[in-house]
Amino acid sequence: MTATTPSDDVIDLRSPEFASDPYPVIERVRARGGSAPALFVDAMDAVLVVDDEDVRTILGDRRFVIDPANVPGRGTRSARADALRGMGVRPDLVTYMTESLLDRDGADHTRLRKLVSRTFTVRRVNELRPKVQRVTDDLLSRLPDLADEDGVVDLMPHFSYPLPIAVICDLVGVPEEDRALWQAWSGQLGRFDPTQPELMNDTLGEMIDHVKGMIARRHEEPGEDLLGALVRTHDEDGGRLSENELVTLVFTLVVAGHETTAHLLGNGVETLLRHPDQWTALRSRPDLLPSAVHEMLRYGGTAVITNLRYAAEDVELRSGRLAAGERAIAVIAGANRDPRVHPDPNRFDITRHEGEPGEAHVAFGHGVHYCLGAALARQEGEVAVGSLLAAYPDLSLVPGREPRRASSPGALRMESLPVRLSASRS
Repeated sequence: MTATTPSDDVIDLRSPEFASDPYPVIERVRARGGSAPALFVDAMDAVLVVDDEDVRTILGDRRFVIDPANVPGRGTRSARADALRGMGVRPDLVTYMTESLLDRDGADHTRLRKLVSRTFTVRRVNELRPKVQRVTDDLLSRLPDLADEDGVVDLMPHFSYPLPIAVICDLVGVPEEDRALWQAWSGQLGRFDPTQPELMNDTLGEMIDHVKGMIARRHEEPGEDLLGALVRTHDEDGGRLSENELVTLVFTLVVAGHETTAHLLGNGVETLLRHPDQWTALRSRPDLLPSAVHEMLRYGGTAVITNLRYAAEDVELRSGRLAAGERAIAVIAGANRDPRVHPDPNRFDITRHEGEPGEAHVAFGHGVHYCLGAALARQEGEVAVGSLLAAYPDLSLVPGREPRRASSPGALRMESLPVRLSASRS
């Protein structure tokens, strides 16, 4: 792989254009046949792929790997690790961001996934629903007291973030009094400025130290939550879960378990409010909630791209050939608006998935790395949006106070979502 200079033919994923609104870029690539050369965060070349068929191949075909060391005959280094070190992130912290469950292939990935997968089964998630409902109702009841004199409140810090944080922290075993810390840390990570690496180092360092502290307490005070189970596994058999893997797994689960859901809620509620006919339809037909959440995920899910994949051998895609060792970037947001799969893809329609089994979109990924927490995220979306509709049926965006997105390449992150509550709770 070589460094590449941006040009009209090369998509720069670091550009403000892609970070603020990736869809025009995606459609340019689709018009060119579905793939294009691109620059990743390390300024090295990759192939950007936007069509559903090719995205599913890259994510689900075992000829593609995440760890470049698994490309036969290649000694390729981790692009993300190099990029983070190049931004000034401390080497001891880079490990926790680049050697997680999300970065493993084959037997290593299977071993780690098995340790946590039982926590996220559909049955276990269904058992959580009353808890999710209680947290949701409590947060909604507080909104009027948090609103300004015009009845306006920002849903991101007061609803969209605290709901998934409360749920995942309860599952993992993060003490309730520490959950506000995770919300603050996540916000700081989302606003990462590469010109100020010391802020990233401080935030990451505090998060990792906090996880290590929780683990140390669990060694002394065993618990029945996921953290307790993982600590027991480590203590009984370090070969199944090393100390470093334990810290990384807990850190990854807490961050991934609330960040994507928080922005699913932010993006989804904003989209519903910008399509008042859809908001009204959902108010009159709450049975459409599962379909509506799937459409929110398809139309504006949090993830735009996935981790880099490497072709372990020569692969022929619909949009062209990838040689062994080439880097591919699967664009989830592109697959989810592929007109071959989703007719009239730029139209937001909450009835689109009504009665359909499974998922037509790839918002949760595809293949062996399919999101562990997908069922939980869907449930949180259904409970949150349904309860918000019932509590504040006249909710609206605020003229002159536009929602604000974070400039975040690779993700659609809502930083602020001011809404007017309008009516008293029913």
